[in-house]
Amino acid sequence: MFATFLIGLREGLEAALVVGILVAYLKRLDRKDVLPRLWIGVGAAVLLALGIGAVLTFGAYALTFQGQEIIGGTLSLVTVAMVTWMIFWMRKAGRTMKATLQGGVDRALETGTVWALILVGFVSVAREGVETTLLLWSMVQSFGDAPSAILGAALGLVVAVLAGWLLSRGAVRLDLSRFFTWTGGFLVVIAAGVLAYAISDLQEAGVVPGPFTSAAPLDGAGAVLVGAAGFPFGWAFDVSAAIRPDSALAVLLQAVVGFMPRMSWIQVIAWALYLAIVGTLFVRGLRRAAPRAAAPSVSDSVPSSAPALVAAEPSAAHIAPTTVSSEGAS
Repeated sequence: MFATFLIGLREGLEAALVVGILVAYLKRLDRKDVLPRLWIGVGAAVLLALGIGAVLTFGAYALTFQGQEIIGGTLSLVTVAMVTWMIFWMRKAGRTMKATLQGGVDRALETGTVWALILVGFVSVAREGVETTLLLWSMVQSFGDAPSAILGAALGLVVAVLAGWLLSRGAVRLDLSRFFTWTGGFLVVIAAGVLAYAISDLQEAGVVPGPFTSAAPLDGAGAVLVGAAGFPFGWAFDVSAAIRPDSALAVLLQAVVGFMPRMSWIQVIAWALYLAIVGTLFVRGLRRAAPRAAAPSVSDSVPSSAPALVAAEPSAAHIAPTTVSSEGAS
């Protein structure tokens, strides 16, 4: 629940900031009359995300076990790729996000068509929605506790919407650079766990060699070997006797660091390589951005009496604060 709460909070706040930039810009242009079109696009993006979640959830029941595992493992790999791409792409593109969004609004208003502004709202939110849906679906499949995972995500989204509204009203200040730095690092660890679970699914389906396939090394009794003797297609370790797979501790460890009481060698290697490579690139990005982060933050310099919306422009890891108000943008 805690893991999905943070994901819902992070992704929801990103979407809230994007929508806030668009709304503030339209108000500054004195074009409140077209706001309903923008909200239609945002609503369509939300429905798309919910629709994808429903198809993934209920569509899997019509598949065989092998089909479910293949679909689940493949989508989990897609999720890892999307999350990884988002973390690093947004570090560069986020610096011009506000200008890009405002340029899209300008072009939509120039065309004068209803669909143009609806499309701006839809595209601006759809990426966050689809990404969140895939990540949450993969985690629900991994945890096996859908009610708690969904409740955590829902609470995170509610808090994100409330935080976005309070930011737009100038009621609270938030160091977005630090917030997205910490949650970005958390997402790297989460993605490593999702990758390990994806490989587990594909191994169970027989797509990737492992303990469930004929490539598994066996002992005299026909059991899959564990430890060094089981390398590379056996079990790296098996502590399920000490930590039950359905216990609260096992679920917590899997949610936080991707640990499972029993993991194959390929799972462990993939998990470790992902953390080593992506984690190193992530930390290097933080170090390169440190000089920019040393500058005074806007959230500290804006007076509390000025209504401000903190917008998405990454510095340290993902997003750094700027402000947009109904009178102008800075």
